[in-house]
Amino acid sequence: MLRLPFFRGKTGVSREKPSKLELSGEIPTHIAIIMDGNGRWAQKRNLPRAAGHRKGVESLRAMVEACLELEVKILTVYAFSTENWKRPKEEVDILMNLLVEYLQKEINELDRQGVRISPIGEISRLPVPAVRQLEKAVKQTAANDRLILNIALNYGGRAEIVNAVKEVARLLVNGELAFEEITEEVISQHLATKDMPDPDLLIRPSGEYRISNFLLWQIAYTEFWITDVLWPDFRKEHLVEAIRAYQKRDRRFGGLRL
Repeated sequence: MLRLPFFRGKTGVSREKPSKLELSGEIPTHIAIIMDGNGRWAQKRNLPRAAGHRKGVESLRAMVEACLELEVKILTVYAFSTENWKRPKEEVDILMNLLVEYLQKEINELDRQGVRISPIGEISRLPVPAVRQLEKAVKQTAANDRLILNIALNYGGRAEIVNAVKEVARLLVNGELAFEEITEEVISQHLATKDMPDPDLLIRPSGEYRISNFLLWQIAYTEFWITDVLWPDFRKEHLVEAIRAYQKRDRRFGGLRL
């Protein structure tokens, strides 16, 4: 039987608040989340898709709070992919407006809590209000180091790798880099997550089993945790369950435990 390299989460979990006492083991340094299931959440309730996206913002707020409490250092969330432009313009506009609204409402508190906002992706293609609000958030939180919040916007893993290859090629052509000097580390330093450790844990709500073009280079040895819980329902107790599953993994990174 094929053994899938991830742990499937349960839809029913105990309603408990995360605490360092309950999670006394290793806490992941970097957690990545594919925020999926907003549309299905709304559809199940006969609500417009916008209601699901708005409810999903509450889940993001809860995850930031939990990561701060658990002293996670980096949280990377997949907010809008390069493929999401294929959605109806009305829905795209709603998503962009929600981004602006989230930053406007939350930025002062995020700054006070020591969160640094770090957008990754082709940000320049976003609507002007979104770009301006992101630039403001980045500037205001630049000195913070308690939690880095990477927000993947107009992001695609393949596009990120292509951009990195182009930059390395430019260095070669300009004589700033020798062919023999091209290493995994060099390529990593030209990705959006340069100077950051790769994710330890990738969480995929909504029961899907695909990567969706997210952090393709960075998740080479990331542990996966998949749950049927839709993103708008995802709360701190689900994160606790994911981390507990992670703590039971034997991470050998291709080697053998001696």
